[in-house]
Amino acid sequence: MTTKPKLYYFDGRGKMESIRWLLAAAGVEFEEEFLETRDQYEKLLQGGSLLFQQVPMVEIDGMKMVQTRAILSYIAAKYNLYGKDLKEKALIDMYVGGTDDLMGFIMMFPFLSAEDKDKQHALIVQKATGRYFPVYEKVLKDHGQDFLVGNSFSWADVHLLEAILMVEEKKSDVLSGFPQLQAFKARISSIPAIKKFLEPGSQRKPVPDDKYVETVRRVLRMYYDVKAN
Repeated sequence: MTTKPKLYYFDGRGKMESIRWLLAAAGVEFEEEFLETRDQYEKLLQGGSLLFQQVPMVEIDGMKMVQTRAILSYIAAKYNLYGKDLKEKALIDMYVGGTDDLMGFIMMFPFLSAEDKDKQHALIVQKATGRYFPVYEKVLKDHGQDFLVGNSFSWADVHLLEAILMVEEKKSDVLSGFPQLQAFKARISSIPAIKKFLEPGSQRKPVPDDKYVETVRRVLRMYYDVKAN
């Protein structure tokens, strides 16, 4: 019997959410252990489970993997979501890098001081509509295919859908000027594994709330406000 991957993180999105998305897209069931106390975190540190003293950490195939990008790359390759050749892999890396940059602006949002949130909200929308979404809109329009790379479902598609939904939580009509991305969102959301993950009761996490922020601050001993870009 194959052991399910086990995810160690907070009961919230953060850097682990993209890992949850990718496992779900691959149809892989996983277990989670949520960090709620500093003692839990210290236990992982003292046990040598956190190579660079950071979470996320994922137990998979006998490994204790850290570094989000390494974990995602491994999952994508293992479940054939990483293209068919080196060129496609490079394209996937580029597209994922772009969406990752965009999601970084959103990920820090809950940790900002109240005075910085309005500025960050405007920045998120500006970056999405002015820098990142136009790239994916053009890619889809130019090659006329259903997916970003090689006309097959890949990590790049999963990551882009996650990013789109995150930005829509900040501005619901953000795709109004991007017809290709509107169609892409509908297509990818209808893939059975993705559709299941988007349904209530899945392991997808909600928008971070004050409880999540307080837990992260307490466990990681973050006694300062993050600064907006």
